[in-house]
Amino acid sequence: MTEFNAKLDASGLNCPLPILKAKKQLNGLESGEVLFIVATDSGSVKDFDAFCKQTGNTLLDTGEADGKYHFYIKKS
Repeated sequence: MTEFNAKLDASGLNCPLPILKAKKQLNGLESGEVLFIVATDSGSVKDFDAFCKQTGNTLLDTGEADGKYHFYIKKS
């Protein structure tokens, strides 16, 4: 399991809300800190990948279990 500094539960939210909430929470983190996100929107897999490429943040790890998608994003 990856260590993280903050957690965002975006379960039940559809695009673009998981990305918007993650962006807001990342703004409150220091460079190098990690945000752990849980989402249920299947589109969030490609959304978070694109988000990280556009913002320069690092998508450290992703996973899926029981219909929930997990993302670890390291702030650049």
